[in-house]
Amino acid sequence: MDSPKIILASNSERRAGILRQLGIKFEIMPSGVDEASVQRSSPRAYVRKLATLKAAAVSKAVSEGIVIGVDTVAYIDGRILGKPRDNADAAAMLALLDGKVHSIFSGVCVVNRHSGKKIAQVAATKVKFRKLGKETIEWYVGTGEPMGKAGGYAIQGAGARLVEWVHGDYYNVVGLPVFKLLSILDEMGIKY
Repeated sequence: MDSPKIILASNSERRAGILRQLGIKFEIMPSGVDEASVQRSSPRAYVRKLATLKAAAVSKAVSEGIVIGVDTVAYIDGRILGKPRDNADAAAMLALLDGKVHSIFSGVCVVNRHSGKKIAQVAATKVKFRKLGKETIEWYVGTGEPMGKAGGYAIQGAGARLVEWVHGDYYNVVGLPVFKLLSILDEMGIKY
């Protein structure tokens, strides 16, 4: 039996890169979901809701396939950190994370367009930042890398310099919780 068409409901190059690395063939179809329209509750509920909305939006637009929706945030001291609005916001996020442990939460939702089955799960990974200081934060913001990244950093890039340790799925910090995704695909009996 052929593998079904897999659709990533995201235009994230990082997520696409991870799927390519896993050898999964897929198409990209951004969901167009307005993330700001979803009320921020607990980080788990928030990312699960957004991942589900993204997968649902794309699954309505296609007649067949397996749709993957994902959303990722950083969380520290009761605050959800999405993508920074500008350099000042990125610097403020990094100052919050400086020398501390924070959590990365990703919601992943898979919809089987043929069967209608939907599974949504949340992955959590703990990350500890080194002691950075103002100079390091300014340097990193100056690289431009924080923009478009949850929590204002990219662990797979120059942001690796900021991290002391990771406990959990490294790929979750990059933006796609591989273990959760593959577990869902396996549970659905999807060949990939």
